[in-house]
Amino acid sequence: MCGIIGYIGSKNVAPLLFNGLKRLEYRGYDSAGVVVSQDGFHIKKDIGKVDEINQKLNLLDISGTSGIAHTRWATHGGVTKDNAHPHMDCEEKITVVHNGIIENYQELKRNLVTAGHRFKGQTDTEVIPHLIEEIMKRGRNFSDSTTAALKSLEGSYAILAMNKNERKIIAARKGSPLVLGVSDTGHFAASDIPAFLEHTKTIVYMNDYDVAELTDNSFRVFNLLENREVQRKIDSVDWDIKQAERGDFQHFMLKEISEQVETIQKAIQQDKKILDDVIQSIRNAHGVFLVGSGTSYHACLEASYVLSKVNRMHVNVVLASEFPNYEHFLTSKSLVIAVSQSGETADVLEAVKSAKTKGSKVISLVNVIGSSLTRTSDAFLSLNAGPEICVLATKSYTSQVALLSLMSYALSGKYDEGKKKLTYLWNEVYHLTSLSVREKIKELAEKLQDKDHLFLIGRGLQYATALEAALKIKEVSYIHAEAFAGGELKHGTMALIEKGTPCIVFVSEENEKEILSNAIEVKSRGGYIIGISPKNNEIFDFWIKVPEVHNENPIVQIIPIQILAYQLAVLKGLDPDRPRNLAKSVTVK
Repeated sequence: MCGIIGYIGSKNVAPLLFNGLKRLEYRGYDSAGVVVSQDGFHIKKDIGKVDEINQKLNLLDISGTSGIAHTRWATHGGVTKDNAHPHMDCEEKITVVHNGIIENYQELKRNLVTAGHRFKGQTDTEVIPHLIEEIMKRGRNFSDSTTAALKSLEGSYAILAMNKNERKIIAARKGSPLVLGVSDTGHFAASDIPAFLEHTKTIVYMNDYDVAELTDNSFRVFNLLENREVQRKIDSVDWDIKQAERGDFQHFMLKEISEQVETIQKAIQQDKKILDDVIQSIRNAHGVFLVGSGTSYHACLEASYVLSKVNRMHVNVVLASEFPNYEHFLTSKSLVIAVSQSGETADVLEAVKSAKTKGSKVISLVNVIGSSLTRTSDAFLSLNAGPEICVLATKSYTSQVALLSLMSYALSGKYDEGKKKLTYLWNEVYHLTSLSVREKIKELAEKLQDKDHLFLIGRGLQYATALEAALKIKEVSYIHAEAFAGGELKHGTMALIEKGTPCIVFVSEENEKEILSNAIEVKSRGGYIIGISPKNNEIFDFWIKVPEVHNENPIVQIIPIQILAYQLAVLKGLDPDRPRNLAKSVTVK
């Protein structure tokens, strides 16, 4: 959801905040703002994109060496300038930015209004600076008042707070991501590492209920639950800032699609001992649950087919948001495998929390090391995909599928064979992401860009691929795309087929006869058939050739659709990196 960046040190803060906000745009937002502390607070905020606000207000025209900034994605209160962050107290001495939801804000606000506080907007966040102000009126200092205010909040938060009379930033988290950056020239706090990656790779991951106090040359952390000062490990990341930049690509989405030549290979480069321990945990479990949200759920579904076919193994695939309805089956012998790109998805973390209360073991597959999910899990495997900036998951999805596939091979005692097959894929992926293939897919996009509806069908592994493909198309092109198992067409969907209705058909050697029979039914009712297949067929109106790679088909078959979704967005004049109403990491339920 929202993006947060703060800095205190010796450098001019305005460019750091501006560039930090730009690097956090992928999280999704509708307004933005900055505040710099220099002989009082200087605030600039408005609705719109960071560049638009900068053109209007010149966010760089503020001098000072400490400040905080925010990109807001509206939850409580409309998209207005008053609701944009930062927010201040009545006397404009306290300023706050916040990601998350304060669930008891209405009760807190009523009490504060009764006490004489005046609110300018309708957000839940605005209660925080007023609450700190109210407590400070009782004679407590800024740090103690902020800590006391945090104890009154119910819900989730990542918060940065400043007092114009003290040179410090207070950073706190509970259920929303927040990480510290340590450099020779000062300290950062941000909702994600790319916000400050060009300045430091030295980081400190904050735990839930941590409250950090940052100054120019030091930081200390207090934990609310432990009620004492705690030590947090100073760590580092091996990400390259170039991974978080577009380079020669027009959009991050296309860059990250192209990076799959490398990221699929990186996904299978796992520490063999850790992987073996994970495999043994799966073998020992009495009941395995694969849990994910959105794209990660589709990767879990793909894996369930492979585990059934290759390993003769039953696993439960559950949407993270629905997992509480399955917790009654959990025991201390259950195993939950949680799959997530960010490691901060609220529903996934809630599912893990639920599993932990039952004593179940949790293993995660995650891209962001140090995220809440990695620290909550008993063990984890890294996707190794590097920073994924585009809101749409592309390279992280194929990394998830590749890693889950490797795990299946390892379970059946065929680790070396599986790794060899997955390594071979780079050749195929290189071809599928080439300019010539992208141009061919652009021809298809030109035929589809004005369509209102689009259907996708597949069977088995291809059904799960169809679900992911439909998600990619509707996320970024805003075309209504719906996926079905081929055998379900007769159960209602066929009524929607009319002349010219596009239908994308995913074909493999295993299901060729059945799925082509389904496609013929659509074509006989006027449907426009698009084949994603190793072989052309006379029923296809448009054919995209993909290789037959059997259990690895989900990887090669999704890439043309990722490109199609991208081309549709560009042709329609949309921003493929930042689709409307969506955020990269859904950190609130």
